[in-house]
Amino acid sequence: MANMTRWDPFMEFNKLQDRFNQMFNNQQFAPMNLARSGEQALTQPDFVPAVNVFEDEHNITIEADLPGVAEKDLDIRLENNMLTITGERRLENEEKKENFHRIERSYGRFTRSFTLPPMVDSENVNAEFNNGVLKITLNKKEEAKPKQIKIGAGKVGPAKSKAA
Repeated sequence: MANMTRWDPFMEFNKLQDRFNQMFNNQQFAPMNLARSGEQALTQPDFVPAVNVFEDEHNITIEADLPGVAEKDLDIRLENNMLTITGERRLENEEKKENFHRIERSYGRFTRSFTLPPMVDSENVNAEFNNGVLKITLNKKEEAKPKQIKIGAGKVGPAKSKAA
């Protein structure tokens, strides 16, 4: 018996995009490395905070790891079911940059955007920032929340037929 696989015409494009992403994320292609002819880069080029997105029956929660980011450097917006987190992690003592041997922590501006499902109540959003973790809680609309249906006390039996 032969296995059949559904052909996805965009799969090849996804594989190509993954290969490009791997190539450009590889440190040997960082611009600073090209100038240093084989040495490792002094800094990482981009800062993209890691996030966890999870859901329960009442909320969708997004947690972003933002160590070293000040609360005043964060901007959170919700427009047309698109949640956007923008911010900046600054390198302190920039004038002493030449004294560093290696800077592996990424710095700079970042933006993360998330398309939200229509079940999110955009009027009821809560954001907390504590110990470098941003937690955004998006409540679901009441009609999207699951409801339990109780079985009534009355019995429903089979319909009786009249014999003639």
